[in-house]
Amino acid sequence: MKLSICIATYNRGKVISETLDRILSQMQPGVELIIVDGASPDNTPEVIRQYVSCHPEIRYYRERENSGVDGDYDKAVSYARGEYCWLMTDDDLLRSGAVSRVLSALDGINDLVIVNAEVRNVECSKILDGSLIKLSSDRKYGIGDGETLFLETAQCLSFIGCVVIRREVWLSRKRSPYYGTLFVHVGVIFQEPSIENAVVIADPLIVIRYGNAMWSPRWFEIWMFKWPQLIWSFNQFSDRSKEIVCPREPWRNVKKLVLARAMGGYSFSEYCRYLAGTVNGLSRVLSLVIARMPARLVNVFASLYILLLNRKARMGMYDISRSRHSSWVSRLAARILGV
Repeated sequence: MKLSICIATYNRGKVISETLDRILSQMQPGVELIIVDGASPDNTPEVIRQYVSCHPEIRYYRERENSGVDGDYDKAVSYARGEYCWLMTDDDLLRSGAVSRVLSALDGINDLVIVNAEVRNVECSKILDGSLIKLSSDRKYGIGDGETLFLETAQCLSFIGCVVIRREVWLSRKRSPYYGTLFVHVGVIFQEPSIENAVVIADPLIVIRYGNAMWSPRWFEIWMFKWPQLIWSFNQFSDRSKEIVCPREPWRNVKKLVLARAMGGYSFSEYCRYLAGTVNGLSRVLSLVIARMPARLVNVFASLYILLLNRKARMGMYDISRSRHSSWVSRLAARILGV
């Protein structure tokens, strides 16, 4: 078995069929599909069992309790039989030829293959970002390139579907310390010692269904605290590299707080829970003022800012236009930008 495509899923009965259809249409000898269901209370088991009955290459594991996304992906790798494991999401889509392209990169030398991705809206009808990793051709990383790999790919790797890793490498590295981070794969990849043989496939092979993440209600906690804490835990990398990937304390940036307020990810509740006991002086005043600002008004101003001054921020515009605080202004701005 060369490749195990590993999915950890929870409550995705409504969307997982399209994901499975795209994968199964590309299955080849030496490829299996592992699905770990973290005790979904919806109709996920019924949907998947219909596929299992027709596709012997699927192995489905329904857990008695949910172990969290990190634990369930770790279980999926442990259940796998392939030399390599592709950690696939349960709502995104493979592009045509993706499995064949990945198999061609599994040469027995590479321990890690990073797959580029295209970002689209929830309906997958509009492109928000044509390529997460800005490379014109495939790139290999070897001994001594660990920090370069980190600098050039860590932001993309917040998306788990980009990861294809040798199974024995995954199992030989620490995983449990990264349970609860929501990014166990990033911890596995960038902990010491560095992975010495890696390649990035420059062509986007995955379509990310942006805005459909299960963790959207925890946006502030994840992107202002969990993600930066993980990135800054890798002591072998320079502060400069880590700052480029993610500032240590992004919540101190006024512009980021305003954007979070416009999106509906920051309010007085988040201020009380995360910032009130942390910030002092002017930072405390500003973070409180932003938390108390009328969200709909902030949404309007943020929409106009992106439309007039920062048109490349298409994903930000998409988030703002889909916020519960959106108005005709933000929706019009999104249409003008084609998102």
